Amino acid sequence: MSFISQSAGYWFLAIFGIAMVLVTCIFARWKQWHSKEGFLVASRQVGWGIGSSSIAASWIWAPALFVSVQLAYQKGLAGIFWFTFPNIIALAIFAILAPRIRKLLPEGYTLPQYIRYRLGSEKVHKIYLFPYFFYQLMAVTVQLFAGGSLVSLLTGIPLTIVMPILAVIALVYTLISGLEASVVTDFVQLAMIFVIGAIILPMTWVAAGGASAISAGLSGIEGIKNIFDPGVAFSLGIVTAIGLIAGAISDQQYWQRTFAIKKNQLVRAFIVGALLFGIVPVALSTLGFLAANPALNVVLPAGVDVSMIGVQTVANLLPTWAVFLFVVMLLSGLSSTLDSGLSAASSLWVTDVKKSRNDNEAIKSARAAMFGISIVGLAIAYAVYFIPQFGLFHLWWVFNTIAACVVVPTVLSLYWSRLDARGVFWGVLVAFVVGLPLFIYGNIIDKPVWTVGASLFIIVVSTVFCLSMPRKTAWQSTEKSE
Repeated sequence: MSFISQSAGYWFLAIFGIAMVLVTCIFARWKQWHSKEGFLVASRQVGWGIGSSSIAASWIWAPALFVSVQLAYQKGLAGIFWFTFPNIIALAIFAILAPRIRKLLPEGYTLPQYIRYRLGSEKVHKIYLFPYFFYQLMAVTVQLFAGGSLVSLLTGIPLTIVMPILAVIALVYTLISGLEASVVTDFVQLAMIFVIGAIILPMTWVAAGGASAISAGLSGIEGIKNIFDPGVAFSLGIVTAIGLIAGAISDQQYWQRTFAIKKNQLVRAFIVGALLFGIVPVALSTLGFLAANPALNVVLPAGVDVSMIGVQTVANLLPTWAVFLFVVMLLSGLSSTLDSGLSAASSLWVTDVKKSRNDNEAIKSARAAMFGISIVGLAIAYAVYFIPQFGLFHLWWVFNTIAACVVVPTVLSLYWSRLDARGVFWGVLVAFVVGLPLFIYGNIIDKPVWTVGASLFIIVVSTVFCLSMPRKTAWQSTEKSE
């Protein structure tokens, strides 16, 4: 089922892409495009206002836009609570971590770079690069798959055609000026999310029958009446909280912004960014509650992932023009994270793999990395498409679990002076080799005890190895970049 013609869909994508390129060219500062520091960290001159909007927008990706509505639809208030609260904490925690790393490595670019500087171990540095690159790769993959599914549902354009178009759109404007392109388009995209949301969501509520229609679905289709339901807290809450907090800490997008925002404005930027983010899933969750109301008869077309239930709700209740506007809002959120993922991957490649110091070489390498991760991310998105049993929700859980393998040593590296490379290496390795397969197996057999146990094992084993193998003398920071 499609709501507008394919030709209109192609025009929509073209206009969206051109608009983002124009925003980049008009608002990005031209001189900064030509230096490594300008391309990778916007010359460290990002203010808290635009910085907080970029933090919020880059965290408003497929899970915030789709999984939040899916959980509200399936598990009611309990589902959206256990999604939103850990998400806000995941960003707010950077108000503590960001000033700390800027003190220890004021001219840094990436978290793995800091780990190499802090522990003096190439072996640990390399093992760290896997989850950090993998997280950006999955960010690209998920945005392409979710955004492609959204546009395909709206227009009838095959998903296999939409995904490369979305990749090209984000790639074109991010190639221009790197992080600055991401930051300025994030601001515009967040504004679009709030303005369109303020129009479309109230229209949907009124068309459905008002507050009574929303309240009829507050228990979700599973009929869970208690927001603190123990079963949801155990099966969803623990895994989601660990995954989200670990995901943010293991996401180079936020360390890149940490090094780009002015030092004295970091706390304000992350606190405001966390609050701005929280508004979005809470507001969108009402679509899930409406879909769970049996009187409204919201049904997804055959073969469409349940994460699209919010789009289907709007389509059932509002005219085509409103659905179109709603999709512009959702695509803005997806694009903000897609370009952020490209920019973050480029900073990892230039700083931690190529180790480029010359400006021209660094920018050339950064752009090549953006192109490369777009190709690989697109290939994985195609693989997900041809394995329909593995949906967006499971993909999101798995890469958050990979991120959890390094979250404890990352935090300890900032605050515990006796952290040693040996404990980090073995703790992360065992978490990868043992914990991750257990988690994936738990998902395959659909046993919450396995998934929760695997998540807790990953945190515990990495902590035990780090604490049981301390260095003999305390580490002393020189507070210099490499």
